Amino acid sequence: MAREFIVPGEIFTGAGALDMAEAAMKKLGKKALIVTDKVMIELGNCAKIETALKNQGIAYSVYSEVTGEPTDVMIEKGLKMYKEEACDFMVALGGGSPLDAMKAIGSLVENGGNISDYMGKEIDAKMPPMVAVPTTAGTGSEATQFTIITDTKKDIKMLLKGKVLIPDIAVIDPQFTMTAPPKITAATGLDALCHATEAYTSRKAQTLSDTFALSAVKRIFRYLPEAFKDGSNVEARVQMSVAALEAGIAFNNASVTIIHGMSRPIGALFHVAHGISNAMLMKECLTFALPGAYDKFADLARAINVSDDKDSDEVAAEKYLKAVEMLTKTLEIPSLEAYGIDKQAFFDVIDKMAFDAMASGSPQNTMRDVTEDDVKEIYKKLW
Repeated sequence: MAREFIVPGEIFTGAGALDMAEAAMKKLGKKALIVTDKVMIELGNCAKIETALKNQGIAYSVYSEVTGEPTDVMIEKGLKMYKEEACDFMVALGGGSPLDAMKAIGSLVENGGNISDYMGKEIDAKMPPMVAVPTTAGTGSEATQFTIITDTKKDIKMLLKGKVLIPDIAVIDPQFTMTAPPKITAATGLDALCHATEAYTSRKAQTLSDTFALSAVKRIFRYLPEAFKDGSNVEARVQMSVAALEAGIAFNNASVTIIHGMSRPIGALFHVAHGISNAMLMKECLTFALPGAYDKFADLARAINVSDDKDSDEVAAEKYLKAVEMLTKTLEIPSLEAYGIDKQAFFDVIDKMAFDAMASGSPQNTMRDVTEDDVKEIYKKLW
């Protein structure tokens, strides 16, 4: 069966990628809105983007009000600045939040309205040119047609989709990931592992997405512990930047499955960072998913050398699950209880979370039939 495979228009990777991308940015417009957060300004990363734009004679304004995972309110403020400052393209700098915010702002530039208007619809608006410069190795937003925005009125995280949301230019420069602290490195790295694992074991997987997913999984198991232990390890940072990009390309074309579907409601209701909530769910979600795709999980186990051809697919798949468990322990991922979430408060909203998870459509991509009751049981097993 024929399948489409989509990636960003231009990708610059490796040390010096931002310098190389300057000329390409010059072609996009005359004034950029830099979408970022205050931490990027404090760390001096935003100044590097400003210098790159100045080098090409490009004017700019800075919108740094992305204070955590993006909400509809942040999008409205960013859109207002974009219009008031007469910008004609955008550059997002940061983790997944500024990148997702840029996409959402862009989708409203021509069409107007509210970002929540797109819930359940494909975004097909005319977009300004977009440049994505990730500073974490994890979300893959620089390569995807997705954006996740919290609807503050309904208290849900909206997964919004549209090919127009893929950035025109992705700049994967490891200099920007060197400042990520260990906890962020762990959370975003495991987010990338979820992207790759889910893409590889998704009903929507295809040959090319499998290629990128396998490569990402191998890099992550090899280099994420090193990047976590020593953030100044340049090779580990470079490899994790590439892995996050590969994982983003993989799930952009094959989608995610049950982990992400169940993770978003936890993030929306309990304000757990996206990568952490994914990591908290990995053991129970993958335990559920294994019987539907023993062969695919076995491939992953063999790719990271925790199994070989002597093992049956079922045995190999179980070894992959054990390797994932070990990695989350190495990276010191807390349980819901250790994170400080109240058990009763959590159980009180399991029905809502299960409904919201299924409504996102992601669990249904799992290679095992999933019901709302299954999702409720998995939530309960987190305690």
